[in-house]
Amino acid sequence: MSETSPETPDFDAMTRDIAEVPAVEVIVTVAVNLMSAAAVKLGLSEEGEKYKDLDEARKLIGALAGLLDASTTEISSFHAAPLRDGLKSLQLAFREASLVPDEPGHGPGEKYTGPVYG
Repeated sequence: MSETSPETPDFDAMTRDIAEVPAVEVIVTVAVNLMSAAAVKLGLSEEGEKYKDLDEARKLIGALAGLLDASTTEISSFHAAPLRDGLKSLQLAFREASLVPDEPGHGPGEKYTGPVYG
């Protein structure tokens, strides 16, 4: 009989839980988390400037773009289209927030998406 304390996670139960989640749902959840984190780092949250960090936002947007580039054919356009729209909005917000904007095609994630224009 194995009892787990509240401090010790039940890894067997966690493995069973994640096994029941479709891959599309995992990919979309990760993408939404990256989008949310990037928005906060762009200063788009209620507290705005408090959490603004464009270097961190660049990394998160790049990771999101890479994930979407790699998984778009796997998750269908039903799921991919709104994620791509969100990514473009973040890329445009990054360009707007930058004191010295990147050249077109060199902004965060643009190596995956191509140049983003307003």
